[in-house]
Amino acid sequence: MKIALLQYPIEWADPQANIGMLDERLRAIAGQADLAVVPEMFSTGFCTDRPGLAEEWGGPTCQALQRMADAYNLAIVGSLMARDNGKLCNRGFLFSPGVAPQYYDKHHLYASGGEAEFFTPGNERKIFEYRGVKIRLAVCYDLRFPVWLRQDKHNLYDILIVVACWPTIRIQYWDALLAARAAENHCYGIGVNMVGTDGMQLDYNGHSVAYDTWLHDLAGFEDYEAGTKIVNLSIEKLRHFREVLPQWQEADEYQLAY
Repeated sequence: MKIALLQYPIEWADPQANIGMLDERLRAIAGQADLAVVPEMFSTGFCTDRPGLAEEWGGPTCQALQRMADAYNLAIVGSLMARDNGKLCNRGFLFSPGVAPQYYDKHHLYASGGEAEFFTPGNERKIFEYRGVKIRLAVCYDLRFPVWLRQDKHNLYDILIVVACWPTIRIQYWDALLAARAAENHCYGIGVNMVGTDGMQLDYNGHSVAYDTWLHDLAGFEDYEAGTKIVNLSIEKLRHFREVLPQWQEADEYQLAY
């Protein structure tokens, strides 16, 4: 599976500009990738103090994402601010050509950034399926919680994708935790972060990454680099690796409580 990592600045609180920017970037890679990953809250930035920017699920931004997925024949993974049944959520999504979107609502809300004040956490661990590949999606702060992302016989996936607005001041944790989650779950690990400065003057240096099962970085973004990198992941090689080293099957049993 060919996956495009799109690392770029987000225009603060400007959905129209951000949707147009994404359209241009996806048009440029049409026919080259199966799936494209964009940063957390790609259409607004991490505007947790502006709930009025949230759209009804299925609204204009969703319609634009579906149109792009259909037009460029690829899936799009990211997150946006959504309103659904009267609740606000940071909704991770997978829009793919010709089918209904799949979604996951961020479970671990970042209270220090004001997210928990307006948003409702999701409580479902979901596996997305796309072109025969199983994908687990996490949104930013979820990355810090290994039990939530633990692979087991009921939660088996091939690729962990993390979309984020993760600032430079804490980037060392992003680097370490992405590698740890990929290693402990015997999966490919994809992380996509933004670069630039947001409306609160936080700085972002990116460090988007694609780890294989040996923790090689297949993407190789430089600090603050804006651009698109396409990586080719062998799901057959991953599954063979798991057969040779089935350590994930030996993990401790547990139950999550909410």
